Amino acid sequence: MTQEKPTLTFITGNKNKAAEVTAILGHTANLRILSIDLPEIQGTVEEITREKCRAASEIVKGSVLVEDSGLEMRALGGLPGAYVKAFVDTVGNEGLVKILAEFEDKSADAVCTFAYSGGVGEEPVLFQGRLEGRIVPARGVSSFGWEPIFEHKGETLAEMDVVKKNGLSHRFRGLEKFRVWFESS
Repeated sequence: MTQEKPTLTFITGNKNKAAEVTAILGHTANLRILSIDLPEIQGTVEEITREKCRAASEIVKGSVLVEDSGLEMRALGGLPGAYVKAFVDTVGNEGLVKILAEFEDKSADAVCTFAYSGGVGEEPVLFQGRLEGRIVPARGVSSFGWEPIFEHKGETLAEMDVVKKNGLSHRFRGLEKFRVWFESS
């Protein structure tokens, strides 16, 4: 007898993230995508993700998976980090590249942190994926803000085909850690 896959509620308002998570995790659980506006506190990506997870669990009254991503530039001491969306919205990818123009070090980490809570009042468990790369002038077309300027092994995330990107990205690495944990729980 085949055991039915558990339902997993992933909270996101971003249809592109929903598609990526579905492509990566679809075989692990019955995914339910729910768009809820969650407050984002100021803090590290880990603090932000943990708090989003607590809030989502309270709203849903059950188990949830949430995500927060960031772009940490080494020359800037890890900035913009979890605030990269505000930077992209304000100065664009070209502005992010210009910010690093005077620095020799163009290295960066793409960071994706997932948090899972089994229900209201349960402490979120974090799963983080990182991908090392560097910041380059924009190449490729992407549905995610800074992917055209983040290069990994000679190719920007925006230049990669979906299958390749979904098999190595920071989001994949975080989800893979979650999947292993979730399937063994």
